[in-house]
Amino acid sequence: MSTTIKAYAALQKGQPLQPFTYEPGPLGSEQVEIKVEYCGICHSDLSMIENEWGFSAYPFVPGHEIVGTIVAVGPAAKRVRVGDRVGLGWNSGSCLACPPCLAGDHNLCTTGEGTIVGRNGGFADRVRCHWVWAAPMPSAVDPGSAGPLLCGGITVFNPLVQFEVRPTQRVGVVGIGGLGHMALQFLNKWGCEVTAFTSSEAKYAEAKGFGAHHAVSSRDSAALRQLAGSLDFILVTANATLDWEALLGALAPRGRLHFVGAVLEPVPVAAFGLIPQQKSISGSPTGSPSVVDRMLAFCARHRIAPTIEMFPLSRVNDALEHLRSGQARYRGVLRNDF
Repeated sequence: MSTTIKAYAALQKGQPLQPFTYEPGPLGSEQVEIKVEYCGICHSDLSMIENEWGFSAYPFVPGHEIVGTIVAVGPAAKRVRVGDRVGLGWNSGSCLACPPCLAGDHNLCTTGEGTIVGRNGGFADRVRCHWVWAAPMPSAVDPGSAGPLLCGGITVFNPLVQFEVRPTQRVGVVGIGGLGHMALQFLNKWGCEVTAFTSSEAKYAEAKGFGAHHAVSSRDSAALRQLAGSLDFILVTANATLDWEALLGALAPRGRLHFVGAVLEPVPVAAFGLIPQQKSISGSPTGSPSVVDRMLAFCARHRIAPTIEMFPLSRVNDALEHLRSGQARYRGVLRNDF
């Protein structure tokens, strides 16, 4: 097997991706090498191409929603073997020794390694990671559509576990896009009564098709206020500025407004909007390896899958432009055609 990895990279900030090769060096003792079959396209890939967060390094190979098969394992790698189909998401390594790692919260490791942060990602024929982050893929999960589960999917599934959302609860999902359409499916199968908040009335029927029981305009403050005190948990997947006072008002006592969408502007909150009924505001990243495993098992059991559009990897720039223009319905996936 050739040691040279073939990929697509942005050579400078904001540039279209072009063919790129690199030598990965020796495989680490606890690393595995994955032959990429499919890789989802996340908005975070665009943000990194444009260096919106200030820590991109060029040449930059995007891709962190990877599905493929193990082709090599280091001598100290565990859990997976050559030939196994696995998934790899935003994280590719963690220290395994800090308090969060020892508590099972590897995704909160303060020195953790991101799959596309300071290293090369999955818009390539192969990619590497620490064995802990190579998630075994259940046979009942379709590999072609599974990539977006490994970043967007786990991002919306993780709060259900972390905050012990119960089947008896009433939950709202703000934003019915790449993240939100998966959140609706999870929550419906979780047993919750689900309300979708969307700025587009044209999405009401789609939202209900994904599992929402109710659909409400996220731009209609009067409609939001009619929900006062009715929801136990609101998951914000959008990055838009909304009527936060009305959304907080829609929470029941002990309710939680939880952010996984990167809202760019500060969220104004008055303390007395939280204190009297013990409401909370929080946020979370992607999930730990054990929660990724739980999510994949849940998807296999309930036949949950993202709605995707497939592109060959050789058309990666067309696929990125499709996402950039807001046309994606709802996640793009690249098929390796090297």
